[in-house]
This record gives sequence, C-alpha cells and structure tokens, in this order.
Amino acid sequence: MTWRGVGVVSGWQVTASLCFYAIFAATAFVRESFGVSRTLVGVSLTATMAGYTAFLFLTGAAVDGYGERPVMVAGLVGLAAAMVGVALAPSYPLLLVALVLVGCAYATAMPSTNRAVLVVAPDGRRNLAMNVKQVGVTAGSGLGALLVTTAAGTRYGWRVGFGVAAVLAACVALVFTLTYRGREGSGELASPDVRGLAGLDGYRPLVAAGFFFGAAVFTTTGYVVLHLTESVGAAATFGGLVLATVQVTGSVGRLVGGSVADWLPGDDARSSARVLVVQALCAVVAFGGIVAAATPLTAGVAFAVLGLFILGFPGVYYACLTALVPDDQVGAATAGGQTALNLGGLSAPPVFGYLADTLSYDAGWTLLACCTLVAGALLVGLARDEHA
Repeated sequence: MTWRGVGVVSGWQVTASLCFYAIFAATAFVRESFGVSRTLVGVSLTATMAGYTAFLFLTGAAVDGYGERPVMVAGLVGLAAAMVGVALAPSYPLLLVALVLVGCAYATAMPSTNRAVLVVAPDGRRNLAMNVKQVGVTAGSGLGALLVTTAAGTRYGWRVGFGVAAVLAACVALVFTLTYRGREGSGELASPDVRGLAGLDGYRPLVAAGFFFGAAVFTTTGYVVLHLTESVGAAATFGGLVLATVQVTGSVGRLVGGSVADWLPGDDARSSARVLVVQALCAVVAFGGIVAAATPLTAGVAFAVLGLFILGFPGVYYACLTALVPDDQVGAATAGGQTALNLGGLSAPPVFGYLADTLSYDAGWTLLACCTLVAGALLVGLARDEHA
C-alpha cells in the first residue's frame, strides 16, 4: 500500500493512453491524408470506440477471474501491434480496421487499472489515488498529441508517431512485467452479474450519466484540433499544443476533484457524486466559452478551462463507481461504467461532425453542453442520498 505502487500503475496508464488517444490528435492528418469528410473523421473515432466497447466486459471478467497483471501486460502488447497497423494502413478502410484493434487492446485499461490502484492505494487516500492514476490518461493523451503533431512536422509525417508509440508500449510492457505483482483473481472466468450490479443503489443513474459524460469527453478530445484549424484559423501545431494543454488542465482537475472528494463529509460515493455535479455544471459554462471564442488565443484559453472540468471528471467517476460495488466486482462494474462512457463516445462524434458539416462547430459544442447538463442532473439524487 504505497505511492510507489500507484506510480507503477500510473506509468502503465500513461503509456496505454498515449497510444489510444494519439488517434484523437491525428484527426486533421487523417482527414488530409485520406481525403475524408468531417463526418467520416467522426466515424474513425467511432471505430476506435467500437473496439474499445466490444471488449470491455470480456476484459472486466478476465480481471476479476485472473487478476489485473496478466491482462495489463497483454493490453500493452496488443496496443503495440495495433499502433503498427495504424502507422502502415494504406487506405481508409484498413485504417478503420487498425483503429478497431487499438480500441480492443485499450479495453484492458480501465477494468485492470481500477482494480490495481485499489490494491496499492494508501489507506484513506482512495479517491486521490484513483485520480492520480487517472492523471495517467490525460498525461498520456497530452504526450500522444505532442508526439503526433511533432511527427507531422518532420519529413517522415504523422504516421511515424504511431510507430514510436508502438515501440514505447512494447518496452513498458516488459518493465511492467518485471516490477508489478498485483493480486490474483478468483481463478474462474465468469459472466459479469449485470443484473446484480444494476440493482445496487446509485449504480444505474451513475452509468446513465456516464453515457452523456462520454459523449462530451470523447467528442471534445477528438475535435479540438479540427475546430482550431478550421473554425478559428489556427495552425495544426498550435492545435496540438492546445490539446496537450487541455490534457494538462484535465490532470489538474482530476487531482483537485479527487482531493475535494476525500475531504468532503459523507461516504465515498456521495462525496464523489457531489463533485461530479459541480464539474458538470462548470463544464456547461466552459462549453459556452468555446462558442463565444473568435480567435485562436481565446479559443485556446477556453479549451484549457474546459479541460479542468470535462476531462477532470473520470477519476471521480470511477471512485464513485468503485465505492458502490464489492471489491470482487470492480472489474465487471468498471466494464459497465466504461461501456456507458464509450457508447456516448460511439454515438456523439459522427453527430458532432454532421452538425459541423451542415451547420457550424458552435452547434456541435452546444450539443455537448446539453449532454453534460443531463449528466449532472442524473447525479443530483445520488449526491443528496445520505445512504449512497
């Protein structure tokens, strides 16, 4: 039970997220390289999310059955192979295939790391440890954005960034194998008790809110660069820098949110839900700032503020979710919550792209503000429930 263990798990998360979120930073380059519309850019994000979603319950069951360590090692190896596929894809359809495989491999991340961080978290610091681990997502995303946009500025092009990510994933998989032991599972691969989880107090509204949170967070991440380059005339390199900044502010939001949730009175689930409601309301206001911004600088500032809240919620979300379920069901419960997030991420990017194609980017950001408002409203009951 040490912060060193939290650091090891967080390092794994940084690497996995660098690989997965690199495609979100590459949207402008995908559109240029393959000559596709904004809507089809959204479809590429949906393909990634489809693979991610399809494997979640399988990986959640594997974590509960065999422990998190073998699942985490297999996940990084799979990501390394899939990233090579993205780097070498000669056509848009084959790119979609590679992106589905990226998503399948990344499906190991949340069920396994949520269990792992609970194993190593110091006593009384559950929320903060979960959010430190979740900073690995935003840190990895930011590094992925810098890697891809920097590679795009070289003579080798954006694809080389995915090759570098593949090598990194393979190296970290080896290091992780040698440094992390973890906790064994039940020894049996069993179907998740979805009905039992759904019957737990607070689980259903939290999962429902996850759909709308997922719609907002994944679409925001995917369209930051395109919005900046096409709506306010920024350079792609500036867009990549802003996306990395959004990930940094998202990391700050996660740490602050986790610390506040630990400090608030009441049980873990209720205090986390209260923080989530505040984060949702603040994100709605920040989306309004995106709509109002008319220059690259003001848009960059607005996105940075948005990152504090819309990218700052996942650690608190998972802390709330894992506080609602028994420890031996964390993998399955995480799969359910992450599936809801992913379903939002599957459906919203093409809709956002369609709105951008037919109306304007402002219409898309307004849609995401509405999604976030609904997410916050769904959690009011859990935040007020004295028995959550």
